[in-house]
Amino acid sequence: MRIVVKIGTSTLAHPTGHLNIRRVEELCKIISDIKNAGNQVIVVSSGAIGMGVGKLGLHHRPTDIPSKQAAAAVGQCELMYTYDMLFERYNHTVAQLLITGDDIENETRHENFCNTLNRLLELDALPILNENDTVATNEIVIGDNDTLAAIVAQSVQADLLVLLSDIDGLYSADPHNDPNATLIHHVSQLNEQIYALAGVSQSGQGTGGMVTKLHAARICMDCGCTMVIANGSHPECLYDILDGKQVGTIFQEGSTCSIC
Repeated sequence: MRIVVKIGTSTLAHPTGHLNIRRVEELCKIISDIKNAGNQVIVVSSGAIGMGVGKLGLHHRPTDIPSKQAAAAVGQCELMYTYDMLFERYNHTVAQLLITGDDIENETRHENFCNTLNRLLELDALPILNENDTVATNEIVIGDNDTLAAIVAQSVQADLLVLLSDIDGLYSADPHNDPNATLIHHVSQLNEQIYALAGVSQSGQGTGGMVTKLHAARICMDCGCTMVIANGSHPECLYDILDGKQVGTIFQEGSTCSIC
């Protein structure tokens, strides 16, 4: 299988903002094992700005663009150093790709991006992607790594996209406010009822939370790629997903939908 795994910041870091070493080590071990089984794996990783904030000793995440980009520049080095060190333990070579929206929108640049990514997979490397936050501006941003991961899955004709986040999946209502909310295990079509469950992000810009995950699901389902939302606090769930066990919420046309 060709698998894209998106790792969110909440999966990589403690609430303090510092790296969750035990979890990241476990993730790299499991992803390495999945590769050893003959699968091709691409990682889309958040966390550069957060790691940069910690590395620079800032007291809070910056809000202005230059400071965010500076934090990303520092944090991306730390992030890739960590991945390189951990994956090397299992004899896997990592490759870094930093892209912007222009690399997706421009036909020539997108073709070059796809060619590079496919060649890395042929060479048995493990590509690790992130948006190039050090240079991205409002005009060229992709916006979020859920969308980036879906675009990558579409570009390389992946079989599966797994979004590892701090939530178990899509619920029938907000589980923080409704004790009767239930996890929806299967979604076979994205309709108004499903979109209504996502609500809007706190920022109102549609750049976080379930809104972006449903956008990613739309991209995947349109190209025949299965997508799963799962809780990244349990990295071993990747094994269960590949074994076909019920984990999180699966978005797949033709599945037995628990709400549609």
